[in-house]
Amino acid sequence: MALSEHWINHITAWQNSGLSQVDYCRQHQLVKGTFSARLCEFRAQATRPVAKAPVLLPIQVQPPALPQGGIILHHKGHRLELPANVSTSWLAELLRCLD
Repeated sequence: MALSEHWINHITAWQNSGLSQVDYCRQHQLVKGTFSARLCEFRAQATRPVAKAPVLLPIQVQPPALPQGGIILHHKGHRLELPANVSTSWLAELLRCLD
């Protein structure tokens, strides 16, 4: 949990005051135990590593490479090899007929 601005201001003022914690708390009517607990939280937060934003890398999505010899179709236990330059409209019609 993040410290409130109230406690951060008091801790900063105490650090700049040159006073002991007891004297600072007495002057500002703070409970010494509460001040010490907030100081521990403050120090713990200061030593925690700051989370960095994720780095986004540009990528290029490419379709998977076709087999060198052409296109291989597997359908209901059958295998059909076609040349890589087969017409896409013909291939689409073939697939419609197979279903």
